[in-house]
Amino acid sequence: MRIGELAAQLGINPKTIRFYEAAGLLPEPERTPAGYRIYAPADTERLTFIKTAQRLGLSLDDIRQILTFRDNGERPCGHVRHLLGRHAADIQRRITELEQLRDQLLDLEARAQHLADNDAAYCGIITHTPAARDQGHDLDRDGHQRPDGRSCCRHGDQRADEREK
Repeated sequence: MRIGELAAQLGINPKTIRFYEAAGLLPEPERTPAGYRIYAPADTERLTFIKTAQRLGLSLDDIRQILTFRDNGERPCGHVRHLLGRHAADIQRRITELEQLRDQLLDLEARAQHLADNDAAYCGIITHTPAARDQGHDLDRDGHQRPDGRSCCRHGDQRADEREK
């Protein structure tokens, strides 16, 4: 089967197949006398495995390692279990980080209800986050300050007006 037929059968771009060849994931196919690539059923099976492994989140390096085991006649199951376990742990870590981020965003949204809108260059709620404080921005006692040192919202403007009186 030629590259266009293989690509259509698997629902991928022919360039992807060429990329996998160049990356060493797919062996160089046989060629016709005219130079066209000819693929065997084993190539279809291998590409299906590569795409499935990618959908599971495995990197191309991980996939290459698994294919190397297989190409050497070794059973890669232990290695695959290790990779899947590591990947599942990474996903769990990212889920935890995303849940923390969601909670921070919801907290900021709730706090934003109490901040006044103004014509400041920055939204006050963004500069009031712990990340802004960690960046070393000077904040007043209420945590209101822009990175350039000027007041970020009306709270600061009102205090300045009171000090001038």
